[in-house]
Amino acid sequence: MTKTIVKIDGMMCGMCEAHVNDAIRKVFDVKKVTSSHSKGETEIISQEPIDTDKIKAVIDETGYKFISVESEPYEKKGFSLFKK
Repeated sequence: MTKTIVKIDGMMCGMCEAHVNDAIRKVFDVKKVTSSHSKGETEIISQEPIDTDKIKAVIDETGYKFISVESEPYEKKGFSLFKK
């Protein structure tokens, strides 16, 4: 799994966040996508790494400004009764 954080300029409200989330879901097979207009970023959890050029094109098509993208391996953290 991969966590991708995309910095985006121009989101002003919850509807902007929903617009970006919907655009990403239509193009990519994602497990989870959340946007924050206050942070100016979108966090994507996906099985496979996200193509940087493709995500830039998707964001630009929405009318918002793509700033940067960074990815890192993602490990789901959860409650476990069997910790050592």
